[in-house]
Amino acid sequence: MKILITGGAGFVGSHLADRLIADGHEITVIDDLSTGKYSNVEHLEGTGNFRLIIDTVRNEQLLEELVREADHVYHMASAVGVRLIMEQPVKTIETIFHGTDAILKFCSRYRKRVLIPSTSEVYGKGASVPFKEDDDLLTGATDKHRWAYACAKTLDEFLALAHWKETRLPVAVVRLFNTVGPRQTGQYGMVVPRFVQAAIKNEPIEVHGDGTQSRCFGHVADVVEGLCKLLDANHCLGQVINLGNDEEVTITELAERAIALTGSSSTIRYIPYSEAYGEGFEDMRRRVPSLEKARNLIGYKPTRTLDDIINDVARDFGKAAGSTTA
Repeated sequence: MKILITGGAGFVGSHLADRLIADGHEITVIDDLSTGKYSNVEHLEGTGNFRLIIDTVRNEQLLEELVREADHVYHMASAVGVRLIMEQPVKTIETIFHGTDAILKFCSRYRKRVLIPSTSEVYGKGASVPFKEDDDLLTGATDKHRWAYACAKTLDEFLALAHWKETRLPVAVVRLFNTVGPRQTGQYGMVVPRFVQAAIKNEPIEVHGDGTQSRCFGHVADVVEGLCKLLDANHCLGQVINLGNDEEVTITELAERAIALTGSSSTIRYIPYSEAYGEGFEDMRRRVPSLEKARNLIGYKPTRTLDDIINDVARDFGKAAGSTTA
């Protein structure tokens, strides 16, 4: 099968490419390398069933050609990371919405099956935990830039489901909760790689806020398994589905586990949100997915723990450090 992955040189997209190539598919990746990295897919070049095109999904003439050639499309291209969202809100909104609009337009034109990733951010300040796909959504005021990402992704969902409703475009929407693993960096605020890298270097680990806020972290390998099953399953089309892990941990506990598992002498330093992101930043206290729908639809059950994630990220940083000094 010919499969197009937009943003396929990114963290999740590159792991997805690995899995689909291992399954025997022919993969085309388009990525402008703005947040993705060539090194994430370098090992796939020359395999005979992988093609990398360095360009943007906003090149609609090229994108239409690639969609027309493909059997399935995974639209993984997106602006990601809290820091990027706070620093470049215009780019965040434009990249997300215009890219998704173009993908859905061409997938509709050529009747291609497509997966649209969304985010747990769309739940916003929701207080009903765990978050279920049919919960009401509550985001902050429009002058709080943090919510630009959530609102842009919500619009993506509305647009995808509108295509499903009007023409039965074969589309599935997946709300990804915090997804972590090898190849992810802390460049745009991703907390696990940032903590692990600091711990390996025995540097202070900076926790934003008071550290009592909690999150759930899913291993990228578990998430990719879910992505593949969802797009293949007819009964998942027209659905919004959570993917991730429901093992909850506070951010302070996460820092402590990173220190313990790496044998680090790091200390924990608490940084006010205003210092980390500027005035007006808002955060949510808990973010826990309900995985019931994913279990019922595709038998989804994460198999890797938070300790597995931290150990895999630490090994990945260790290999990167070794290659740098070699």
